[in-house]
Amino acid sequence: QVQLVESGGGLVQAGGSLRLSCAASGGTFTSYAMGWFRQAPGKERELVAAINWSGSNTYYAESVKGRFTISRDNAKNTVSLQMNSLKPEDTAVYYCAAGRLKFPSTLTTLRYDTWGQGTQVTVSS
Repeated sequence: QVQLVESGGGLVQAGGSLRLSCAASGGTFTSYAMGWFRQAPGKERELVAAINWSGSNTYYAESVKGRFTISRDNAKNTVSLQMNSLKPEDTAVYYCAAGRLKFPSTLTTLRYDTWGQGTQVTVSS
């Protein structure tokens, strides 16, 4: 089973940018769809962005469309989340997750069953 390690979180001012990375090991990376989730204090975990195995299909939550970009490099077994125009409401712990995408599941309904440890993103106003 794949293991996931996130990096790239930190403190940034509103309007700034951050790039999160997730390195996968111990499995066949192209067997997995990948997602970035976030959880803010007192709120439920939400799916922010997701990408299928080849990168040909992506999903973005409405709150991040046009600001965040998910990508993957299958040669390096990594998935990234480029976050631009950050807002204080983007403050959360961000998690990388992996799941096997099988019909009829979609990127938003598949079961993500492998998780990273999370990385804190704090956006100051």
